Amino acid sequence: MGPFDAVIHNAGIGYYGRSRVETEDGLSDVFAVNVLAPYLLTALVTPPERLIYLSSGMHHSGDTTLRDPQWTRRPWQGSQAYSESKLYLTALAMAVARRWPSTLSNAVDPGWVPTKMGGSSATDDLQAAPVTQAWLAAGDDSAARVTGSYFHHQQPRTPHPATRSRELQDRLLEYCAGLSQVGFPVG
Repeated sequence: MGPFDAVIHNAGIGYYGRSRVETEDGLSDVFAVNVLAPYLLTALVTPPERLIYLSSGMHHSGDTTLRDPQWTRRPWQGSQAYSESKLYLTALAMAVARRWPSTLSNAVDPGWVPTKMGGSSATDDLQAAPVTQAWLAAGDDSAARVTGSYFHHQQPRTPHPATRSRELQDRLLEYCAGLSQVGFPVG
């Protein structure tokens, strides 16, 4: 199909009131969908001009150790598993920005919005939620043509400091490569 102009990694699984669910491969479905799938899709496509990864403000509570990302040795805590998956996804966006300098790679917190996943008590604006990712995918102004940033409502925000750690990024890429048997290509 050739290269894409932009890819938005928008799929995600929440945690609300559910126990740990395994994929056929024995992986936590939260990790598989929120982290491994975007890793694989990124690793297998021709690098596009722009990549956008949907994160969450909850990534700030993620454990940065990568000690048990599948939750096989820890008692399941859905909220924490979700937070960690979004921390790893944000680190993936930063790793791609570092490794593929010709691709604009950014993470977005769309806000806590009233969707099936966000629930009816969510307080953010549903109409504003998709604006930032669309702007990063197609915007021509200089503010949208950046890489290695984290945004909320078209404004740069500070991500968890660990997401910018080369060590965490490389360990995450190695971990995903080991799970998938697909190495991350050189940019």
